Amino acid sequence: MKKVSILVPETAIIEAVADPCYMFKAVNQFLQASGKEPLFRVELVGLSREVKLDNSLFSVHTDKLISEVDQTDLIFIPAISGDITTAIDLNKEMIPWLVAQHRAGAELASLCIGAFLLAATGLLDGKKCSTHWNAANEFRNMFPLVELVDGSIITEEQGIYSSGGANSYWRLLLYLVEKYTDRDTAILASKFFAVDIDRESQSAFMMFRGQKDHADTDILQAQLFIEDNFQEKISVDELANRYTMGRRSFERRFKKATNNTVVEYMQRIKIEAAKRSFESSRKNINEVMYDVGYTDTKAFRTVFKKITGLTPIEYRNKYNKQPSLN
Repeated sequence: MKKVSILVPETAIIEAVADPCYMFKAVNQFLQASGKEPLFRVELVGLSREVKLDNSLFSVHTDKLISEVDQTDLIFIPAISGDITTAIDLNKEMIPWLVAQHRAGAELASLCIGAFLLAATGLLDGKKCSTHWNAANEFRNMFPLVELVDGSIITEEQGIYSSGGANSYWRLLLYLVEKYTDRDTAILASKFFAVDIDRESQSAFMMFRGQKDHADTDILQAQLFIEDNFQEKISVDELANRYTMGRRSFERRFKKATNNTVVEYMQRIKIEAAKRSFESSRKNINEVMYDVGYTDTKAFRTVFKKITGLTPIEYRNKYNKQPSLN
């Protein structure tokens, strides 16, 4: 039988504790209904017997203290809330335990911004990781040695798993169900919980907010200029000259400050404007394309799909039910 330990950290988001518990207990029921033995022993573990969450609105009673768990097979690290630095500090006693369990063979899986607590162990240094897209800039600042994968629903690195934001973690739960059981059981679970088993990206849900939490004032001014003039065709050379820098120096500083190349940043600002237009207006594809400074339909479609995971038509149909003016 596989031991599944679900951490209950201080400031945990209650759903991210309850959902993996519900999922793996339900899978046991599915297995029993098909004449098989239950596979998972699911336990809530923490630093205390009772953990109060959401300003004491919820009270979670743990099955075991982490000091009582000598061996486990899979540990879930749920999303945490509030100030991240404070949350990590409140749960710092979990960090050596997580490291020791992983070294003893346990797999670790973070849900949404539980990735911050996972990264605080140092086990993700030099590895890939997913988290909520809205926390990406803060994560990169706190953990520069971790390779954050934008838009990814799931990452897997040597027995360490992480998931994208909010409900994206259900995809990771299904992924692990399939890994520990089989495809048929995972499909059954996906139908029971009404979760799309094969969605691989959170790109369609992302809103681009350029990284501005840096000290390079020239680059910040360049970012604001790009955002104020996204309808225009602006070259990298023009921007470099505008801020009296050589092109190579400008590109290097821009990448360091924003985690995007200049071209990537301009593309993402244009596509973000296009997304807003598709969501709120009745303009057709070409009108939106021209509004954000593209004249080549193929280029616009290619960049749009690369960033959002959807074609312009698919995106408009997903988020805007008004008839277009085509």
